[in-house]
Amino acid sequence: MPVPLYQAKADFFRTLGHPARVQVLELLQKGPLPVRDLLAQIDIEASSLSQQLAVLRRAGIVSATREGGSVVYSLSSPDVAHLLTDARRILTDMLVDQEELLAELRAEARS
Repeated sequence: MPVPLYQAKADFFRTLGHPARVQVLELLQKGPLPVRDLLAQIDIEASSLSQQLAVLRRAGIVSATREGGSVVYSLSSPDVAHLLTDARRILTDMLVDQEELLAELRAEARS
């Protein structure tokens, strides 16, 4: 029996639900990077980064290729970068709305 679409989407978003994974994806938006470069830019142990990359790879969100002695990771689709951009825009809009509400509350408290 196939997985319902809402379940597949929930699983996908659960995969994105770790800060280190999001950091990896944000770094990979700029282009493919070897593991050593990812490790230098993310404050995480090598074994933890390896685990997080494995999760992203199993989900098909990133792909890995071997170049000499290095493993280089890249986004499996440009749509992943679009998703991260959309998430940033949504969060910005949400914060603007919260800022406006906060200003209203402060103005009301002064009255």
